[in-house]
Amino acid sequence: MATSTRDTSTPTAPNTVELFTPKLVTVFREGYTAAHLRRDAIAGLTVAIVALPLSMAIAIASGATPAQGLYTAIVGGFLVSAFGGSRFQIGGPAGAFIVLVAATVHTHGIEGTILATLLAGLILTAIGALRLGTFIKFIPYPVTVGFTAGIAVIIFASQIRPLLGLTLAGPEPGPLADKLPALAASLGTAHTEAIALSLGTVAVIIALKRLRPNWPGMLVGVAGAAAATTLFSLDVETIGSAFGGIPQSFPVPALPQISIGKVMEVLPAAISFALLGSIESLLSAVVADGMTGRRHRSNCELVAQGLANIGSSLFGGICVTGTIARTATNVRAGAHGPVAGMLHAVFLLAFVLIAAPLASDIPLAALAGVLAFVAWNMVEKHAFLTLLRASRGDAAVLLATFGLTIFRDLTEAIVVGFALGSVLFIYRMSKVTAVESAVPFVTEDVRDDRPDYEEETAADHETVIYRISGAFFFGAAASIGSVLDRIADTHRRLILDLSAVPFIDSTAANTIEGLAHRAGRSGVEVVLTGVSAEIRRDLAAHGIAPPAVTIAPTIEAALARPIAGTASG
Repeated sequence: MATSTRDTSTPTAPNTVELFTPKLVTVFREGYTAAHLRRDAIAGLTVAIVALPLSMAIAIASGATPAQGLYTAIVGGFLVSAFGGSRFQIGGPAGAFIVLVAATVHTHGIEGTILATLLAGLILTAIGALRLGTFIKFIPYPVTVGFTAGIAVIIFASQIRPLLGLTLAGPEPGPLADKLPALAASLGTAHTEAIALSLGTVAVIIALKRLRPNWPGMLVGVAGAAAATTLFSLDVETIGSAFGGIPQSFPVPALPQISIGKVMEVLPAAISFALLGSIESLLSAVVADGMTGRRHRSNCELVAQGLANIGSSLFGGICVTGTIARTATNVRAGAHGPVAGMLHAVFLLAFVLIAAPLASDIPLAALAGVLAFVAWNMVEKHAFLTLLRASRGDAAVLLATFGLTIFRDLTEAIVVGFALGSVLFIYRMSKVTAVESAVPFVTEDVRDDRPDYEEETAADHETVIYRISGAFFFGAAASIGSVLDRIADTHRRLILDLSAVPFIDSTAANTIEGLAHRAGRSGVEVVLTGVSAEIRRDLAAHGIAPPAVTIAPTIEAALARPIAGTASG
C-alpha cells in the first residue's frame, strides 16, 4: 500500500505542463482518502498552533500590525499550498524578511510595503514562468549561511527593546551601528516585569522542546505570559495597548495605491523581496524533500509564491515565502500533502473570526522572546564555524556576506557574496584545468590495444601532443591558450586531446578557433581527438570543423594518419 503514495510525477524528462502542475493536483490524482484528510487536518492544526504566535511576532518586528501577520499567513499560506510545487511547503511571513520589510516600512510606509509585496509577487510569478527557478540553487553555500546568520543578528538586535522593556528617547534607529548605542543609552529604563516575561517565555520554549518536543512550546510560552499579564495586572506593553488588539473580521480585498512614481520608488525593495523569497522558499522545499524523499517542482513553487504575495497584498498583508520551521513541523506532524497547508490557513482564519480578542493581552515581551529563540535557531552555528576553517576563500565569502548583511543591506550582501563566490569558483576551476604534453604508451595499469611507448614518436619533431583535462572554460582559457600558442608554430602537426574535458564554453571554443586559424597560416595541422558528441556540436557552432581542423577518435588514430601537406586555414 505504501507504494501508492510515491510521487511518480517527476519523470526523467517531464513535459512543460507537468513541470507547472501543482502538487495538490498530483495528490488528488493518486487518490485522496478520508485517512489522508485526517492526517492533513492534524498536521494543519499543529502547524497553525506554531504559526499563530510567529506570524504576529514577525509582523510586529517588521513594522506591521499583528493582524497583518495573520492575514499574510492565512492568504499566503493557503495559496502556497494550493498552487505550489511542494507537497509539504507552508507559506507565511518569515523571520528572514524582517530586515527588508522593516526598512521598507520605514522608508515607504506600510502602503508602499504592500505595493512592493504586490510587485514582488509579479516578479516571482515571472521568474517561475520563465523557468529561472532552476538557477536559484547556484547561490553559493557560504552566501546562504552568511546572510542567514546576519539576518539572525539583526532580528535579535531588533528585539532587544521589547525584551528589556526599554523606553527610548526617540524613534529606534534602523541601522545596527546606530541602534546599539541608542539601546545602550536607554538601559537605565529597563522594565523588570518585561524582562521576566521574555525570559520566562524563552525558558518555557526551551524546556518543552527538551522535555515535551511534541508540545507547541511557542504557543504555551506566549499563552502563559498573557495569562500572567492578566492575572497579576502587569504594567507591560501588550498587543491591545500597542495595536488596539486584532480585528475580529477579515478585510475585503483591495489594490494598494498604484502610480508610476510610487512603483519606481519601491521597485528596488520589490526586487529584494522577490530575490530573498525565491531563495528562502526553494531552500525550504529542499529541506522538505530531504525529510520525505520527495522532489519539488521549483518553477511551479515560485509561481505559487508569486500568487501568494499578490494575494497577500490584496488583503493588506506583507511578504510571503516558504518557512523552513513550519514546513518541517508539517512533515513531522504526518502531513500527506498540500491540504495540510491549506487547512493550517483555515484554522488561523477561524482564530481571527472567533478568538481574536484573546490576543489583546499578549505582551510584546513574550513575542520578542519567541523571535529571540527563532533568531538563535536561524544561525547555522556548525556550518558557520566549518566554513571559517574550510578555506580562506570560503571564509572570505562568508564574512563578507555576513558583514554586509549586518551593516549594509541584504541585497548588496547577496550580490557581493555571489560575485565573490563566483570568482572563487572560477579560480578553483582554473587550477584544476590543465594542459600537459602527452605521448601514447601503456602502463602496467592500462591494458588495451594501443601500442607500447615508441621512442620515435616521443622524438618526433613534426608532431606534438597535448592533453587538456578538466572543464575548459573562460577561467582556464587564457592560461591554456598561452601554452598552445607557444608550441603551435614549431611543429607540422598539433594533436589536442579533449577526451578528459567534460564541457567547453564559448571562450574556450574561441581559443581553439584562434589556435586553428593561426596554425593554418603557419601550415600546421590541428587534430582534435577524444571529442564527445556534445563538445563537437559546440565546436561546430563556432565554426571549428573540418577542414579547419581534423577530427580523430583517439591519439593513436591521429598518429596513424599522414601529416597533411598543408592545413586548410
